[in-house]
Amino acid sequence: MTKSVLFAGAMLAWLSAAPTAVSETVRVAPISEHPSDPIMQGIFDNIRARGGQILNIHRVLGNAPKLARAYNGLAFAIRFDATAPRSDRELAIVRTAQIFRSAYELSQHVRLARACGLTQAQVDEIETWRQSKSFNAQQRALLAYVEEVAHGGNVDDATFDQLARFYGPQEIVELTVTIGAYASTAMVTGALKIEIEDDGRQSILGDC
Repeated sequence: MTKSVLFAGAMLAWLSAAPTAVSETVRVAPISEHPSDPIMQGIFDNIRARGGQILNIHRVLGNAPKLARAYNGLAFAIRFDATAPRSDRELAIVRTAQIFRSAYELSQHVRLARACGLTQAQVDEIETWRQSKSFNAQQRALLAYVEEVAHGGNVDDATFDQLARFYGPQEIVELTVTIGAYASTAMVTGALKIEIEDDGRQSILGDC
């Protein structure tokens, strides 16, 4: 056996035993799942206590602990404290993710949308909802509103008035903030090239 073959075999064995390297496409390296920073320790402990797993977005945002704390506070408020129907929130999130072409968000929230009551037909037809018969009047009013908010926020009166037929002031604010928050997340995950979880890690389901 030649020395070059022996060397190649040794290198393959070393690579298989070595820790998984950060992808070359990642622009900001994720922090450890067991951080030394007390703010991030608290955030990660809270996620685990709620039955969640530490996702790549949590680890990347962990490079800025105070902002990560604010971000996670908003995300948890949307998921656990909002009064607008959870299925409607997930519908708004998925459509926002589609508009911003956020594969990262879709990888987590399509599953959540299904778990929280949307049918597979609805999930499949969100992007073409105007031609679909799978959505009721309330969902169609919401989708129209999502599209105008996500395309710059200049919502016309007719679209808003239609939304207000189905939702009260608190729900309208919640849904609007949800659209804005996930538009922001789409831009952050895209700009930083945060990798989609390919190992089965999932976002917290929460109450549906």
